[in-house]
Amino acid sequence: MSSDGLLKALNDSQRYLDIVHKPQLGKSEAEWLVETTVENFAKYYNSGFIEYRKSVSEAGDFASVEWTGRGATFRDVMGKEYIDCLGGFGLFNLGWAHPKVIGAVQAQLQKSPLPTQELLDPLRGMLAHLLAEITPGDIQYSFFVASGTEAVEGAMKIAKLYTRKSGFIAAVRGFHGKTTGSLSLTGKSVFRRPAMPLHNNIYHVPFGDADAVEQQLRIAREVGNDIAAVVMEPIQGEAGAIVPSEDFWPRLRQLCDEYEVLLIADEVQTGLGRTGKLWGVEHWDVAPDIITSAKALGGGVMPVGAFMATPKIWSVFNSNPFIHTSTTGGNPLACAAAIAAINVTLEENLVEQAAEKGEYFMRHLRGIAALHPDIYTDITGKGLLIGQHFVNDDIGYEIASGLFKRGVLISGTLNNSRVIRVEPPLVMTRDEIDTVLNRLEDTIQSLHSSVSGPGAELPLHALPASSADHVVA
Repeated sequence: MSSDGLLKALNDSQRYLDIVHKPQLGKSEAEWLVETTVENFAKYYNSGFIEYRKSVSEAGDFASVEWTGRGATFRDVMGKEYIDCLGGFGLFNLGWAHPKVIGAVQAQLQKSPLPTQELLDPLRGMLAHLLAEITPGDIQYSFFVASGTEAVEGAMKIAKLYTRKSGFIAAVRGFHGKTTGSLSLTGKSVFRRPAMPLHNNIYHVPFGDADAVEQQLRIAREVGNDIAAVVMEPIQGEAGAIVPSEDFWPRLRQLCDEYEVLLIADEVQTGLGRTGKLWGVEHWDVAPDIITSAKALGGGVMPVGAFMATPKIWSVFNSNPFIHTSTTGGNPLACAAAIAAINVTLEENLVEQAAEKGEYFMRHLRGIAALHPDIYTDITGKGLLIGQHFVNDDIGYEIASGLFKRGVLISGTLNNSRVIRVEPPLVMTRDEIDTVLNRLEDTIQSLHSSVSGPGAELPLHALPASSADHVVA
């Protein structure tokens, strides 16, 4: 660092602020922003994103740099419009920039953006009250953080404090985050192995296999491996919108009671309406002991997460309220966004919308899949958390990139690259769904044409192997 470097930073920061304050850009400004963004990512953030993002590799002369959005559509800085079928991996349940959430945050911003850390901040109490009203069972208390992985970490910590046990049972191919504790629960080696060793006394079982959970609990009891909790997603998101059998969650509840361990529902992706229920576990009328939430909780405007539990479990925090704290978690801006997000979700009947639109979307996707068994192996999910399962990784990449070129943003999953996730804002209209379906069929027809010649039909498995080297993101 030098005086020249500081002067350059001052000038660069002012130019960046000028961009922040502009509602729209001219052509030359947009081109400058694209080039600058690519350069900044490559030199100062992570060059790997430049190689693997469709927004760079499939965007033509200029990379796609997001700029603004409303509802289920957004535009890049060059003005191209996209239908958002990714939804920020669950952030945008309410769509892009919902005015009620924006308004709540703006109003709070004028008063107190961050808390004193000493006085009682009212919005934290308001949000905790609302969550107690809308969560299943006897959930009553909440602690607020800024992300899903922090929420899982907190859930693990309070489970260990309450039970005075250290072990956890999680699912193969489950996803709970990438910080050390939550990463220990995450069920795929590509994320875990580079950070090993992680927490010990963690056991993984096949998702949806209650017999395997029971066997692990029985073995743990016999050999003295104390288990604090079983941690599961109601529906596995990153693994490909995998829905368990109807008896899985009720049996988990029964087994946890029998073996005196806690049941933690990781609702970071499934919570607040995504699956056609406010919480994913409500599909099976199960009340967990601890619930985690994030993503959609911030209304697509602010980062906020929470872990919540029953009064009996929370007593270990009440007796020492400083045993788990966060300087910025649950700040007034985040809480204002979450309060508004809950209000909008209930007022606009987004849970019911997710159920109805999801049924419509999946019915048509299954029809398309039935016509193309050389491409599809399955369609899974509930509500607007849907997985399109393809015969191989190459097909998934070609479908995702083909849709991107046609103005539909869609993505594979972190734990299963053969699956393209459909996770749009819950406010997506029926007309927008129909447009996505039409563009999907056009992509499939184009894919068939690219691997078929006159008088000869080539299998889609014959796609170039090089496309398998890409990560759909």
